[in-house]
Amino acid sequence: MKKHKAGFVNIIGNPNVGKSTLMNAFVGEKLSIITSKAQTTRHRILGIVNGADFQVILSDTPGIIKPAYEMQNAMMDFVKSAFEDADVLLYMVEIGEKGLKDEAFFKKIQQSKIPVLLLLNKIDTSEQAILEAQIQHWQQLLPRAELHPISALENFNVKEVFERILELLPEAPPYYPKDQLTDKPERFFVNETIREKILLHYKKEIPYAVEVETEEFFEEEDIIRIRSVIMVERDTQKGIIIGHKGAALKRVGIEARKDLEQFFDKQVHIELYVKVNKNWRSNTRQLKRFGYNQ
Repeated sequence: MKKHKAGFVNIIGNPNVGKSTLMNAFVGEKLSIITSKAQTTRHRILGIVNGADFQVILSDTPGIIKPAYEMQNAMMDFVKSAFEDADVLLYMVEIGEKGLKDEAFFKKIQQSKIPVLLLLNKIDTSEQAILEAQIQHWQQLLPRAELHPISALENFNVKEVFERILELLPEAPPYYPKDQLTDKPERFFVNETIREKILLHYKKEIPYAVEVETEEFFEEEDIIRIRSVIMVERDTQKGIIIGHKGAALKRVGIEARKDLEQFFDKQVHIELYVKVNKNWRSNTRQLKRFGYNQ
């Protein structure tokens, strides 16, 4: 009989390298929101893939940045924790990238005692000569890492990387129930879905000044009723989020509802409100309330 394997596989890298796309491809569900904007991922999100004789616990972390305010410090704490419990580390880079924005993190990867898979992403956007030069560049920087060219978006080489992860996992019983998909509650995915729509439709500072809190989540037999509050830092931001005659907020609600109906496989009714919560990104008490600074 085959022995059971289980372990934590943590994905790190700079912003916008495709970590969330890869995580969702592995899990087969949209757990991490995806936009072209930096700092889309703010929390550490676990996605659990179960098989008869394995459990892979994938961890999508915020992109590595130099923090400018308290919330970003908390985001980087999530990244640091990814080094502490990893059985396999996936370091994701993209074509044309030179290295991590934080030198200390890069040294940790170079000195890592655990297996490191260096995933060179977005190869579908590159010519062969550039790809070969990139492979050589990264092999020199991280000679102990295994390099795998991939396209997370096009699903190229993703299956092969997953099979390699299974080979590297230690023998262990499952850490989570076999029917569990993630460590996050349902309200978290409501908040993230709404925040994704804000990232997609609003410009400049607005998306980064927003946090979403779901105050009510009632699941009935044939419908889920949701009441969520969009927090902003200033009155002017509140006006922009709502838009002329409420049109902008209505669009966010409609698009979020469609995604949530697909996610929960059930009809969804969602009510959105906007409140001003001054300087919440620099307030440690507020950050704790929103799931940062654990």
